[in-house]
Amino acid sequence: MSAEKGKESSLAFGGQALIEGVMMRSRKHMVLCIRKPSNNEILTIIENLNPLADKHKFLDAPFLRGIVSLVESLYLGMKVLLFSANAALDEGEGEKSTTFGYKELAVIIAGALGIVALFFVLPFFLAGLLNLTGVLFNVVEALIRLTMFIMYLTLIASWGEFRRVLQYHGAEHKAINAYEAGVPLEIANVKRYSRLHPRCGTSFLFIVVIISIVLFSIMPSADYAVRLAYRILLIPVIASLSYELLKLSGKHQNSIVMKILTAPGLAFQMLTTKEPNDDMLEVSVKAVQEIAKLN
Repeated sequence: MSAEKGKESSLAFGGQALIEGVMMRSRKHMVLCIRKPSNNEILTIIENLNPLADKHKFLDAPFLRGIVSLVESLYLGMKVLLFSANAALDEGEGEKSTTFGYKELAVIIAGALGIVALFFVLPFFLAGLLNLTGVLFNVVEALIRLTMFIMYLTLIASWGEFRRVLQYHGAEHKAINAYEAGVPLEIANVKRYSRLHPRCGTSFLFIVVIISIVLFSIMPSADYAVRLAYRILLIPVIASLSYELLKLSGKHQNSIVMKILTAPGLAFQMLTTKEPNDDMLEVSVKAVQEIAKLN
């Protein structure tokens, strides 16, 4: 496989660190590789995906596709994370599907609402307590939102129980970087590559924060309730703009402009990724190999 071929096909790949594993996802398929603590073997699950954009072509239009992708990614991400937790604990032995019921779906919905409340509503309320108005209000709110984002990443990085997930996050990036470079996917090769990647979800979150700061700052002045409504109703717009920018950065990641623009997101990944061990790299390599076979 040439480097160009690997890079071109991998642009459709998305990855996620799991509990003792890695998920790799293309447009049509999803692969989960999870290390089973009972026997140290790698449990591999492959599922077909049916994106909404394939059923309804208009959903694949620029900007609209970002909203759809965010919803699907959040749903799948939370679903496989819950599944991996059970699999890593050897619960539900023999389970071969990530399908689950209403309890798990409620957790996903609650998680999504929590993100909205934490990063969009709470900074607005905190800034409001200072009795500021106009541009000053927007600046302070933006600083609060950015500070909260940094604190959120720092807390995750310092949580000891979560360190192995961050290592698997690093392993996921290393495997994708090696695949994009077109080198043989052997542990010795993969471990030489960076644990940072410009299309990471951390970079996406950073772009979301920056876009929200800009967008809320240029919105017309209004009363308190209307300004709060902006913060909620504009979330799909922010998501779609952020998605398009992230997609663009992936296609032109070698340009000087894109390297400058993606540098802050990569810097934040120093908090959300850790150097993996060889066992973790083996899991991530297997996940990349399996998803590559299907595409």
